[in-house]
Amino acid sequence: MKKIRIVLVDDHTLLRSGIKALLSRQEDFEVVGEAADGLEGVKLVEQVKPDLVLLDLDMPTMKGNEALAQILGSNPDMAVLMLTVSEDGDDLAECMRLGARGYLLKKIDAAFLLQSLRQAVAGDSVISPEMTSKLVMKLRHKSMGIGANTPDIDSLTPRERQTLAWLAKGVSNKEIARALDLAESTVKVHVQSVLRKLNIKSRVQAAVFAVEHHLDRF
Repeated sequence: MKKIRIVLVDDHTLLRSGIKALLSRQEDFEVVGEAADGLEGVKLVEQVKPDLVLLDLDMPTMKGNEALAQILGSNPDMAVLMLTVSEDGDDLAECMRLGARGYLLKKIDAAFLLQSLRQAVAGDSVISPEMTSKLVMKLRHKSMGIGANTPDIDSLTPRERQTLAWLAKGVSNKEIARALDLAESTVKVHVQSVLRKLNIKSRVQAAVFAVEHHLDRF
């Protein structure tokens, strides 16, 4: 089994140790580096090129959002998950705008963390459940980076509308495929088509768009 290579960036040593111990008990994870501040984290990521970065927000030397911007500036396809105590909607909006794959609160349980890591590497966006309403409130079209062209809602097929409604639930392609009785590869095609027709860039944007336009209902 190919392991998911992870870098931990957090200034709390005990937290890093606890997460590393948790991940070490999983067959599919490998912690390949740790950093205690954002600047050190950026340098480490460039050295080891992990599959995923678990990144704190409030750190010395360089804040997590600055580190996020630098990491994704050099590695745009890398999965970066924020792990923070901040429940502020502006922090959430900024990190998602910068391209974070997800935003997790440190009070989540271990099972949710492990599930979120796997989903993020698979290409899905993950957010702590209690932050979802703040996402919808804060991330509007301009801040989410939606293009100037008018989204072509009417061009969505019935199946694409179903797919969009499921995206609003924050579920993975595999779960959508199961719900719609489709192949996962077919769902992936539908998701790509939805993003193209709505002129948006990510699943998170699609979820917010669906809620705002009342397209999140089946």
